[in-house]
Amino acid sequence: MLPDAFLARMRRLLGDEFDAFLASYELARNVGIRLNPRKVSSPLSFCGDRVAWEPNGYYYDPSLRPGLHPYHDAGLYYLQEPSAMAPAELLSAQPEERVLDLCAAPGGKTTQLAAAMQGLGLLVCNEIHPKRARILSSNIERMGVANALVLNEHPAKLAERFPQYFDRILVDAPCSGEGMFRKEDAAVSDWSEETVAMCAARQGEILESAAAMLKAGGRLVYSTCTFSPEENEGVISAFLHRHPDFSVVPCDAPYFDRGRPDWIAEPAEGVENTLRLFPHKLRGEGHFAAVLERRGDTRNDVPLQRAVPLPEEVGTFLAENGIALNGVPVCFGETWFLAPQELPDLRGLRVLRAGLELGETRKGRFVPAHALALWSETFPNAIDFSADSPEIAAYLRGETLPSDKRSWVLVTVDGHGLGWARGADGILKNHYPKGLRRNY
Repeated sequence: MLPDAFLARMRRLLGDEFDAFLASYELARNVGIRLNPRKVSSPLSFCGDRVAWEPNGYYYDPSLRPGLHPYHDAGLYYLQEPSAMAPAELLSAQPEERVLDLCAAPGGKTTQLAAAMQGLGLLVCNEIHPKRARILSSNIERMGVANALVLNEHPAKLAERFPQYFDRILVDAPCSGEGMFRKEDAAVSDWSEETVAMCAARQGEILESAAAMLKAGGRLVYSTCTFSPEENEGVISAFLHRHPDFSVVPCDAPYFDRGRPDWIAEPAEGVENTLRLFPHKLRGEGHFAAVLERRGDTRNDVPLQRAVPLPEEVGTFLAENGIALNGVPVCFGETWFLAPQELPDLRGLRVLRAGLELGETRKGRFVPAHALALWSETFPNAIDFSADSPEIAAYLRGETLPSDKRSWVLVTVDGHGLGWARGADGILKNHYPKGLRRNY
């Protein structure tokens, strides 16, 4: 049951379109799968029609349950609501840029940005809530992203550390979630007009922090998954009135509706060029996006993180296995990461991931990280099984496997890195992370 106040407002705003809008809630949801171009270059058996606004996006039949397939564990794709694929594509991130995803959990848009950057440049992804930040970090790992810095900070603190630093920023702002009513019952039960007002105020604050971090000449995409004008055109208009050096970029997106300046008081110039996604007009849920640019052409630098020489055991493991990596070695306790070349100074920041996690040093031994297995597509001491093999099912349950291989072994599924095992005495001891193991 949709909230009465929400229905009354949408009837007033949509007019003749309201009946079609309401009827869309009786239809089955469209679900999306976005392929990881680093690991797969052609559609998989799960893939149906293409998502028009994302080159790697497809619809799929939910009865196929691709989330249970070993390819999901290997990071070949991300299950993502189709409309949610629009904001990252609109940001148009490029290789070698500095890109910030400010409200990044659970990681769908972040991993989409990473694919566009092709592993080049610096991708900073932040989530203020610790539990959600850990989920974000896990998805970054699963998708084999090596150039991401995962932070758990307040946006205002980041604004102090990174003034006019980023080339592109995505702000997928926390919102009242009206566009997710068809997807999540909790969004319906949590909704109120007071929540809408609270979200609009918070979104304005987050947008201010983001603006402080955008270089002159840079691009910022603000998005929500709600229909509320207060949280969409209202937030953008208020921001543009405060920041005359920003403007809305018109986008060639014929599959989306335009923003509605007539739905708010005192609309700013260009708000009609924002974008709305309605479930009765496309195969996806409700969304809003505004593409903003800042006039000028300057950006600031910040102090860089100091590189630390890799221990001999780490360097030996990488060299013996032909793993050639470029980056800045950094260490947290006994855990080693290879970070992007432009890694900023991390002192005073809550860091969950600093680039590609290589592994841990333990009393002169090196234990490779699960992230390195998911990043690796080639490894000399590997053992490969097909996705439907009993060996892969057993491995994902945490069981040992028979093999004459010795030392560290990369277990692959149809050639894609899945996890580590350690060979000795005719078996492979399973090193698949306990928290990821299946119980069936």
